[in-house]
Amino acid sequence: MALDEVLLQNLDDIPILRLYGWNPPTVSIGYFQKMEDEVDVEMCKHLGIDVIRRLTGGGSVLHDSELTYSFLTRRYPQSIIESYKVICDAVIIALSKLGFNAKFSPLNDIVINGKKISGNAQTRKNGALLQHGTILLDVDFEKMFSVLKVTKEKIRDKMISDSKDRVIGLNKTYVETLSSLKNGFREKFAANLVSDTLTEDEKIRTKKLIKEKYSTTRWNLRL
Repeated sequence: MALDEVLLQNLDDIPILRLYGWNPPTVSIGYFQKMEDEVDVEMCKHLGIDVIRRLTGGGSVLHDSELTYSFLTRRYPQSIIESYKVICDAVIIALSKLGFNAKFSPLNDIVINGKKISGNAQTRKNGALLQHGTILLDVDFEKMFSVLKVTKEKIRDKMISDSKDRVIGLNKTYVETLSSLKNGFREKFAANLVSDTLTEDEKIRTKKLIKEKYSTTRWNLRL
């Protein structure tokens, strides 16, 4: 998350696509959420799951068996829905290459046969856009609802049952999904993808942000 903020601050006219997974598994909450309302932090500690606040909006997410992307650009529609749609189109193309008939579901989801496969969130700063998105490879509903706060057991059971009807995993490997996602973005934006490395300045600034912001209770718990 610190790296994405640094890249957003440094962004020039060339968009950036970053693809990654999470180790250890992590719950991220949206920029505007309250950690104490959304996450059982003690359960996360017990299960070895990190907790973090994102720079982007949206809801709380357990990042476990998934592929995550960050897309940063200065060229995007000003309409929020249209900007989501343009970027999500790249993911939809990638999913079609894996044999799935995926569709954009406003405001910021992608679905397969009516079931959510991808959630997305944005922030815009100084004329640049950052979109985070997940592609679920598999879903552990019991783990998800043991760390995301649900007030009563009956409600928790119902949410697990409902989520099984509304959320789906690809059942594809990380590597093949990553390869397909690269091709999806390449095709959508008629782009040549060039692998890049971080500059020393970006590494230094990222470490500084980790220490001073993203690892602090002041940021993550908004104290």
